Amino acid sequence: MLPQFRLIGDLTREERVAYFSMEIALAPAIPTYAGGLGILAGDTVRAAADLETPLVGVTLVSRAGYFHQTLDAEGRQSESPDTWDPSSSSMRLPASVAVPIDGREVWLGSWLYVVEGCTGYKQPVILLDTDMPINSPEDREITHYLYGGDANYRLKQEIVLGIGGMRMLEALGFRIRKYHMNEGHSSLLTLPLLQRFAYPPQDVHAGEIAYDIPRLRETCVFTTHTPVSSGHDQFPYDMVEHALGDSPELGIVRKLNGQNQLNLTHVALSLSEFVNGVAKRHAEVSQKLYPDYQVHAVTNGIHPGTWCHPRFAELFTAYAPGWYHESAALIRADRIPDESIWDAHYAAKLELIERVAAETGMSFKPEIPILGFARRMTAYKRPDLLFADLEKLKAIAKHYPFQLVLAGKAHPHDYQGKQLIEQLYRHMRELAPHIAIAYLPNYNMEKALALVSGVDVWLNTPLPPLEASGTSGMKAALNGIPSLSVLDGWWSEGCIEDVNGWAIGDGTSIEDSDSHSLYDKLENKVLPLYYEDRPGWIHVMKGAIGKSASFFSAHRMMRRYVVEAYLR
Repeated sequence: MLPQFRLIGDLTREERVAYFSMEIALAPAIPTYAGGLGILAGDTVRAAADLETPLVGVTLVSRAGYFHQTLDAEGRQSESPDTWDPSSSSMRLPASVAVPIDGREVWLGSWLYVVEGCTGYKQPVILLDTDMPINSPEDREITHYLYGGDANYRLKQEIVLGIGGMRMLEALGFRIRKYHMNEGHSSLLTLPLLQRFAYPPQDVHAGEIAYDIPRLRETCVFTTHTPVSSGHDQFPYDMVEHALGDSPELGIVRKLNGQNQLNLTHVALSLSEFVNGVAKRHAEVSQKLYPDYQVHAVTNGIHPGTWCHPRFAELFTAYAPGWYHESAALIRADRIPDESIWDAHYAAKLELIERVAAETGMSFKPEIPILGFARRMTAYKRPDLLFADLEKLKAIAKHYPFQLVLAGKAHPHDYQGKQLIEQLYRHMRELAPHIAIAYLPNYNMEKALALVSGVDVWLNTPLPPLEASGTSGMKAALNGIPSLSVLDGWWSEGCIEDVNGWAIGDGTSIEDSDSHSLYDKLENKVLPLYYEDRPGWIHVMKGAIGKSASFFSAHRMMRRYVVEAYLR
């Protein structure tokens, strides 16, 4: 028997939850992710593997990745394909299926990537691929560019993910108990589910088709990740009908969704029994946005083994056995000697300083604190909030010197986001004599780990209440890095002032108030503590580990999903 047949046979023996996500961050060298959604999806699959929770991930192969970012001297971003070869780390699977697109059949193959948990448990991820010789050149590129192209290209990708993913799971022999849609991109999977839950013809009047909607809803879980309207894909019905044809199932979706245009978030909401936001505050905001549905809260978490610097991993193994699998053990962080915490952090900081020098030519000083800000560059993340008053920043830095590392990509079509990067570069030049600031291009998983472990303070400044969760601060906390953050997303429930970090503002989204609060905390709390009270600073580092990292883990998150969503 061929190895792929034998492996698939092993993986399809037990019933699984199908976890659909447009992007899943599998490994630093595999560019099947764009940002937080994909990173969260990867951590979810890894945590499920550690807990031996039977999942099967379904995503696109994204052969050309999201994009490789290049920044010129003015901060102008240019993009190029970030290609990878799926045969280098995954296995071609022995099944092909077709989906209808624009009146023709588009064929899909698939690749198997296996995530292995800490106990050796194997978790499959299916990578859907239209790059097959039978398809036209245009159709072969449908799964090439993550979030690439126009609305029509995006719709084709979501047909492949939702409908094609369902057909591929069936062709490979997977037995599925629940379908978990990570954002609305995959919600077209409800169309084949409607076919599955159609009543037999003899149970309805002649010429009619009826569907068991309640039973269908029992099989679906939907996680929404954003209250930002641009995060919810919407398509004109004429575009959808041209792509898929007119079917009774699409008619049912149209009745449930509204007659104006197809909103994939609304499709998922209307056909899922369990709906959740990704933090308590995000669930509250989503409940107001979608008052006709019950929105639960399952706060995101991170996979400890992926986001812990090796020096801290050694410490945790010595002083908090079992931390990798059960992060609650990290409440013992206060048992770790101060000098051990500082030595581990100093090693990570030196590695970041070396990276900054290699990539930018800038020489950072290890005795001066480093602030870190790295995330998708878009308006609501407010990367410019720190620079609201440059004279004030200069005055603070004169008394308490600090350094700053920035990183992040702007979506190729987010011209305002691109302009923000250029604006940051202008601020960097103006502040150069006073504050050392570096911008690391092409932010990815590898650089993220270097940043969240090597900086001294993690900065987060979104416009409330638009930050659904945010997980970068959780990663920083795992490495003893306190957050200085706006009270939004996870930090609304995680912040304990002066214990694991500091709050910016009161979460009411007043721009001037937030900038004043940011400067006040920097000048009067954060930097004085760093320079004048080393034991007090290390106490906050331990608080970040013991109060934040011990709770905000993907293992805790996965247990919540199992109990509250998968076993319902």
